[in-house]
Amino acid sequence: MKALDKVLNKVAPTGGRQSVASENNGRVESTVSRDDYINTINQIFAEFELAYHNQFHKAFAQEGSLALAKKYWLECLQEYPPQVILRAVRKVVKTQEFLPTVAAVGAACENAHELFGLPSARAAYVEACCKPEPKAQQQWSHPAVFLAGQATGWFELNTSTQAEVFDVFAYNYAEFCRRVVHGETLDVPVYKALPEQVLAPLSSEENSKRLKALRDKFDL
Repeated sequence: MKALDKVLNKVAPTGGRQSVASENNGRVESTVSRDDYINTINQIFAEFELAYHNQFHKAFAQEGSLALAKKYWLECLQEYPPQVILRAVRKVVKTQEFLPTVAAVGAACENAHELFGLPSARAAYVEACCKPEPKAQQQWSHPAVFLAGQATGWFELNTSTQAEVFDVFAYNYAEFCRRVVHGETLDVPVYKALPEQVLAPLSSEENSKRLKALRDKFDL
């Protein structure tokens, strides 16, 4: 398979880096290298060849057609993070018997939350509001939901109306989703249980008495 970097000089991101737009539909803020996209396009076409062997070779039988296809796919998909593109391709391959179109993969990319097991912002909000205390000990559909609730404030979620707090929660949730989409692993924090006895701190006077007793005991 012809290396993509040899035929992308005119369409690949210039300057070696590219900013991906930020939107709620899966296009998230990130900076990725030109090589990241080149490797991603090469990888998805390699997977297409494995999954649709006969169809693949028939579609790209003409000399130069594969290189042109790669250039076109890059132009259409470079607004999405490479991780999203790869997951979208694998989802489409599992559900389609025929060689996918760029439109089918693009549509799958639009559902980035679903690709990473993330519920919608509305479903995440309902989950965060409904989970009982202690929140950290509950089973969550995804750690991003817990972390978004924590960042918003459990008190605010319990005492504010949806109209008052949903936008704040949705913003926090989108930030954690962005981190997940770009490869970060999120975890619900594990809090240590409180000891059976909680000792109150000693007063200054009591500290002075105990220090004096130690000095007298050891002739200091």
